[in-house]
Order: sequence, then structure tokens, then C-alpha cells
Amino acid sequence: MLTATYTLVALSVEQASVRLSLLSFQKYVRTTLMQQNRMTLSQLEYACENLNTLYQACHWRKTEMYLIPALRDATERADQLLDELNRLNQAALTSIRLLQEKLGSLADVRDEQVSEVCDSIDLFCASLLKRLEKEEQELFGLARNAIAGETWFSIANQLMMHDKHLDEMKRSGLPPAEAAQVSARRRALPGGAVDDGQISIPGLQVLPIVSVEEASAPPLKKPARPALRDDAIMK
Repeated sequence: MLTATYTLVALSVEQASVRLSLLSFQKYVRTTLMQQNRMTLSQLEYACENLNTLYQACHWRKTEMYLIPALRDATERADQLLDELNRLNQAALTSIRLLQEKLGSLADVRDEQVSEVCDSIDLFCASLLKRLEKEEQELFGLARNAIAGETWFSIANQLMMHDKHLDEMKRSGLPPAEAAQVSARRRALPGGAVDDGQISIPGLQVLPIVSVEEASAPPLKKPARPALRDDAIMK
């Protein structure tokens, strides 16, 4: 079915983008933070902020919002796989929360604590990378066989509307990462309402994801926390 193929290709492109971001940050941690004997509080904050950005990017994927709900409605055969995907997601989220707890108790991170922090970050990246892999290798194939043709048309339409809304948000001046989250939230909730409390992680500011080219540069001092632009737009 051409519609199913088109939809799965579009979802695979999004998967590849998220995977590249995870691998880039994982490389930064392994080549920079793991080589240090101590880690400053600002570096720990920087790491937590990037983890939060990556988690949000994974949570608001089109696969998560449109394909998985359709598959859950179509068959019970996916229940075991979906439970496994959720466990990987929870493992990643637990890593963020453990690191966030350290922010309030440490002036800096030394010796064995550096290894502990880096291991937590590596577990986060590995968990989400494993989830992406299982989705492409198992979930997509199951969805192709279980979801009916008319549902594929509905999913494809949702993807197009999502992208259209995302383009509108970008033209309004929002940075791409923020625009993607606002667009996803509006499309995911009834009536376009936004519920920031569903998965927000208190105390963490969303920052741009570090790129491979920036991996060798020292973390910059964290800027003042900006106002949430999506809240302003919703008003």
C-alpha cells in the first residue's frame, strides 16, 4: 500500500533526525566529560538541559503521537512490544531525574561521581536509541500488517497537518525546536489545548542540542531563563 509506505518513510526520516541528535550528544559525553576528573555544576546543568531537550524530541515524535495510538486501536498483538518501548522510555526518564537530583546537592562532581553521571547519560542515550531501533525493526512492520488502509490515510493526513502547523509556528518566529513542541502539543490534545504539565520536567530549561562540531568546545555559561514562548502564543 503506497500510503502506508509513504507514511513509514516519513516517520523513518524523523527517526533518523532524533537518532543523530542522540548520537551527537553521546559522543560529546564520551569524548569530553568522561575524560575529566571533575565536573562543574554548570556542566552538569548543561548536560541535564540537553537530556531534557532530547527527551522532549523523542516524546513529541509523530510515531509516538499518531502511529502508536492507531496500532493500539487496531490490534492487541502490539501490547507486549509497546510495554517494552515504554520500559525503555522510563529508563531514560529515570536517568534525567537522577541527574536533576544531583543539581541541588552538589557544588561540583568529582572522580567516581563523574563516572556515575556519565554512565547515567550513556544509559539515557542507549535506552532511547534502542527504542528507536525496535520501533523501526518491529513496530513499523507490525503496523504495516495490522493497520487498515483507511487508517493509513488518516495517519498520513495527520502528518501533513502537523507539518503545516509546524511551518506556521516557525514563520511566527519560534525557534524550530520550540515550534515542533508547540505544534505537537496542539495536535495531540483535544481542541488544540496545550497541557505543559503532562511530561514537563521541573527546573530544566530547554537548550539547543549540542552538535558533533561543538563537542570539543567547553560549555557556555547558562543564559537567564527565558519566558516560555509557547505559553505566550497560546494566550
